[in-house]
Amino acid sequence: MDRFLIVEDDARQRSVLARALCEDGDAAENVGTIAEARALLRSRQYDLVILDRMLPDGDGVAFCEELRRQGIRIPVLMLTARGELTDRVTGLTNGADAYLVKPFELDELRAMVLALLRRDRFGARFVDGDFVIDFVAREAWSGDRRLDLTPREFALLARLATAAEVAVSRADLLQSVWQLSFDPGSGVLDVHVSHLRAKLETDAWRLETVRGLGYRFRRQARSNPERVSGAGPSA
Repeated sequence: MDRFLIVEDDARQRSVLARALCEDGDAAENVGTIAEARALLRSRQYDLVILDRMLPDGDGVAFCEELRRQGIRIPVLMLTARGELTDRVTGLTNGADAYLVKPFELDELRAMVLALLRRDRFGARFVDGDFVIDFVAREAWSGDRRLDLTPREFALLARLATAAEVAVSRADLLQSVWQLSFDPGSGVLDVHVSHLRAKLETDAWRLETVRGLGYRFRRQARSNPERVSGAGPSA
């Protein structure tokens, strides 16, 4: 179970975010000020902080910078209505791990949260030969070719790759990617795998069907995946 801290002064939006993130059994606490967030972070452990840029008692960027100075390395996803390049750069250079501009789709939020959690636990990138998945940028590359993936497709690929060579059950994939605790019977998982294989082209072999269970991500026969920090298709 993952634990989230949502720092957002709009009570309605806090509630929407909490529901979206907790549908699969995770937990979220909501506060509306930096002071409340600061107090909780002193006494409790969280896996990720969702932080609004503009708060009643201060600037989210300054608070994020404060956390990093204190050595707090929890992933921070910053939310803002200010989407100009200079604002995004300011947030990212002061300790935020990702930046989401309002308004946004909840699917995009979930995919970004998943990517940040995967990156925090498995490293910034997954590399197997010339196949690269960047969990921060939410991009996948086959050689020099960037794969054009939807947020769901990226979340599905990321879940399978972080369990490389291990079969992942249909129930696990439906819960982690779609937040579904049951199979709706519409074939949504199989359709997405089919679309993902088509986009992988020569790397389609990596997505192996495990009959009666689910799917498995395959590595190259003589290559061990390397997890390193950084961004982009090459170091």
